[in-house]
Amino acid sequence: MINSISATELVKLIASGKSIDLIDVRTPVEYREVHVAIARNQPLDRLDPDAIQSARNGSANEPLYVVCRSGSRSRQACEKFLAAGVTNVVNVDGGTNACVVAGASVVRGKKAIPLNCQVQIITGLAILAGTAAAILSENLYWLAAPLAMGAGLLYSGLTNTCAMGTALARMQWNRLPSESATSATSAPAVAASTPKACTGNATGCCN
Repeated sequence: MINSISATELVKLIASGKSIDLIDVRTPVEYREVHVAIARNQPLDRLDPDAIQSARNGSANEPLYVVCRSGSRSRQACEKFLAAGVTNVVNVDGGTNACVVAGASVVRGKKAIPLNCQVQIITGLAILAGTAAAILSENLYWLAAPLAMGAGLLYSGLTNTCAMGTALARMQWNRLPSESATSATSAPAVAASTPKACTGNATGCCN
């Protein structure tokens, strides 16, 4: 069973002055756009639970809080930690979006297309292109693309995973040069406000 905490409760913990270890498992580009000020970036596609736990030194027995965009990827990350025998992980319900609404101090940078929106764009284009090609060419074989996408969406919804999202997270445009990542991590916190982001998620993943 995965332990969880609401964004409001997390913000109260931070405000109390308690030392909080919070990791953000989104892509570096998403992290750069907006992240909770105390969060450090550990992308889900490169997550190494054992390495993270061993690097925590004296705080290894303290809770490790995990956040993403809205709670789905952080839950997957918690499952990875549990599978590795790390049980003191806590998922932040609602993710960074909820933390911003709850009034958390955040760091903001360059805008980016959220990973779930990238998945939706590619899926939509593939479905439109395959359907249009089948109609125009009168060749039903072109329907293989939208059928495959439909099956992929169904599988994602049933398993709460997203193979396309995982693949896209590894793409160059979702990564940062090392110097940019350092700059984003050290940027000063600014007042919280609701971020403008793509809404909805047809795949049920990449949040």
